[in-house]
Amino acid sequence: MINAHRNHPWTRYVALGDSFTEGIGDPKPESVGGHRGWADRVAEVLSDGTPDFNYANLAVRGKILRQISDEQVEPVLRLRPDLITISAGGNDVIRPGTDPDDIAARFDDVISRLSRSGATIVLFTGPDLGFSPFFRSMRGKIAIYNENLRSVAARHGCLVADLWSLTAIQDAGMWAPDRLHFNPMGHHTIARSVLSALCVENSLQPSQIEPLPMPSWRGARTSDVAWARTYLVPWVLRRARHQSSGDHILPKRPEASPLGRPRF
Repeated sequence: MINAHRNHPWTRYVALGDSFTEGIGDPKPESVGGHRGWADRVAEVLSDGTPDFNYANLAVRGKILRQISDEQVEPVLRLRPDLITISAGGNDVIRPGTDPDDIAARFDDVISRLSRSGATIVLFTGPDLGFSPFFRSMRGKIAIYNENLRSVAARHGCLVADLWSLTAIQDAGMWAPDRLHFNPMGHHTIARSVLSALCVENSLQPSQIEPLPMPSWRGARTSDVAWARTYLVPWVLRRARHQSSGDHILPKRPEASPLGRPRF
């Protein structure tokens, strides 16, 4: 029997993916792994009023789709979840020379394997980066990948958290200083989007962003140079050395276990 205070059917949630799902950009020392993120927030809401609720998060920063397929899918199936969220392929799409159709075909295979669990599965479209001077050139490639993902979702009966149409995150104020990950407000906003896709009522309120003053041309270029030196160059060097920010990093919640008191 479902608890009178519950408004959803799930008791065992497993998240898999890369830095987006690990929660990078939302540091919180007291959280498991030192990062909170949207998945932890979703788990906190789902656990409220559900004393038998368990949550695992196998996501690791820097992982490409092949690594997520090889390293996370079978562990997910062994955990026997009834709810799965997966965001994968983003690190593949942003790499030069990759084909979004090929990436989506490999993603379809991953979803076919995850579907054996019988769990509810939530996929994510990539966000619209047209607002970003550096990343807007990838907008068309992301859009193609998104259309393929929607087809994958329809084929396998998955839900979709549509970040492409989530206009609230098309604002620099939702992103971390590295411009690659969401900040706490961004993760909070995405948690609301996921809960909406799941049709779960919750008390999370929209994030309010204070308008930022428009920088001068010189100020903007100075900021761009500092960002490139601090974040872009190290990223490019890791690619050239075939290294990943996730090398030697383990999942922060490899086993499904209860959460503490939800922190709204």
